[in-house]
Amino acid sequence: MEPETHYARAGEGYIGYQVIGGGTLDLVFIPSWSSNVDVMWDDPSLAHFLRRLASFARLICFDKRGTGVSDPVSLAALPTLEQWADDVLAVMDAARSTHAALVGHAEGVPMAMLFAASHPERTTALVLMEGFARLQRDIDYPHGIAPEQVATFLRRYEERWGTGANVDQIAPSRADDPRFRQWYGRYERCAIGRGASTAVYGSTILGIDVRPLLPTIHVPTLVLHSHGNRHVRLGHGQYLAAHIAGAKYVELAGDDHLFYAGDVDRRLDEAEEFLTGTRPAPESDRVFATILFTDIVRSTERAAELGDRRWRELLDEHDARVRRELARHRGCLVHSTGDGVLATFDGPARAIRCGDAITRSIREIGIDVRSGLHAGEVEQRGDDIGGIAVHLAARVMETAAPGEVIVSSTVKDLVAGSGLNFAARGAHVLRGVPGEWRLFAVER
Repeated sequence: MEPETHYARAGEGYIGYQVIGGGTLDLVFIPSWSSNVDVMWDDPSLAHFLRRLASFARLICFDKRGTGVSDPVSLAALPTLEQWADDVLAVMDAARSTHAALVGHAEGVPMAMLFAASHPERTTALVLMEGFARLQRDIDYPHGIAPEQVATFLRRYEERWGTGANVDQIAPSRADDPRFRQWYGRYERCAIGRGASTAVYGSTILGIDVRPLLPTIHVPTLVLHSHGNRHVRLGHGQYLAAHIAGAKYVELAGDDHLFYAGDVDRRLDEAEEFLTGTRPAPESDRVFATILFTDIVRSTERAAELGDRRWRELLDEHDARVRRELARHRGCLVHSTGDGVLATFDGPARAIRCGDAITRSIREIGIDVRSGLHAGEVEQRGDDIGGIAVHLAARVMETAAPGEVIVSSTVKDLVAGSGLNFAARGAHVLRGVPGEWRLFAVER
């Protein structure tokens, strides 16, 4: 569920904002100068970033005046950095936040620093991501855009706005993702129009210079900057850290400028530890594996036919034979499902041969089993595993007939050249799993 959008009065207009989470720490997130608090939840990576912040704080997000769901402004009276800082104060007051930590990104970084310098009593800490003190190069500031390059920069900026082409520059790790490019183009269009975006960037953003403010910032400050950032070069972040007293500087790997591209969780881990004093526990280990599910066909009916004692004896024999075949094929038994097993393998060919061997061995004691295999990344949670790949393997098994071993196309492709043969079983819509999946039966 998306958070509800509220409005705060700021000057003669209204600022749209949202509040999510309920921690004791208030956190105001200031994105780059253009945003849309309604559309941002449509991208999973951006939503993940915001929800992680809200997992340890009460998070306040907003659109600056002139952008997103906030009231538009006239091109004849473009917002100033001071007015944007006033927007922070307006949403904090509306959300009844007496003091908060500020997390700023890109053009949101000068806003956060101006607010912290002007309202230290309302600011508990700063987290500055991919930011700058000024964007244009100067005689004593070699990091920015050269004055003679500004016209070309703005022309290209205007041509790319709303098309998704800016992803190449600001999120190269996502450049080959057509869905993300399409969404990002829409996000820009929903934030502000093309002409207005160029006017604001050329008039307000490129005119920012908050270097005199830096020595006046006395709140705890964390500076995060990506080593290969192509949009706001590394020197900008290093300059901030060097000129804010006591600032902690963390250089991140990667080329992305967008805070929700690349190693997103590393960025979040650093921010959470800095703001709370506690680094989050690492996520469960993730490994690539081939997952095998087996299931005894008509187990309930067979139990009724044989009686509890005989059925228990058959199950014990079933379990012993399954374990023997798993040991032979280097499989790892995760757990019994009652009338089947869940196991993993570090090789897909061994997994297929094990599934086939189990089927033949169990048939010798008068029981039919069906098996399903899929390969993918799994989360290791103690003695158990989880993840979409596990669900997929279970759904693949459900399509198998008695005595069949069915595999996903992923498994089939991984064992090319192994000598294993398959019969196509067509495309299937698997319960609870998006899209269609091509399945294949193992031929003996």
